[in-house]
Amino acid sequence: MIKNKKIFLEAVKEAILNPDFNFTGFPEKKGIFVTLKKHGNLRGCIGFIEPIYPLDKALVEASRLAAFEDPRFPVLKKEEVKDLEIEISILSKPLQVKNIKEIKLGRDGLIIEQGYNKGLLLPQVFTEFNITSIEDALSMTCEKAGLPEDAWKSKLTRIYRFEAEIISET
Repeated sequence: MIKNKKIFLEAVKEAILNPDFNFTGFPEKKGIFVTLKKHGNLRGCIGFIEPIYPLDKALVEASRLAAFEDPRFPVLKKEEVKDLEIEISILSKPLQVKNIKEIKLGRDGLIIEQGYNKGLLLPQVFTEFNITSIEDALSMTCEKAGLPEDAWKSKLTRIYRFEAEIISET
């Protein structure tokens, strides 16, 4: 559990504004996603599913990728940073789902994998979109992976769940 959340939120802004910024002090390896919104609209969201980087380095890299490399959006301009709403999701290790009854919406995010296709939706996405059925959540995650919405039913598909500690300004 992160105690001083403001440090993380400020680190996102600093990582975007300053290419030489170096954030240290959080060596534990964790998966992380940084979500940037401007006036309530998604402006960038990129991260690392697996805990392959120390949290401090992953935060800086995910911040820069969300701002400058998310292919869905134009590159963020520095003057936009003041208008950003920042949300950081620190992920638990993904657990493979054997039975969809293990999934608890409101707690779990989902990862769907089939072949080279992979999609992830953070736990809060299901709440934001008022998704109340596990089947709908799985279908939405399949679509994110570029798969047919019923691909989660296939024996070729792997389903994972994870939890996230969410840090935001609100």
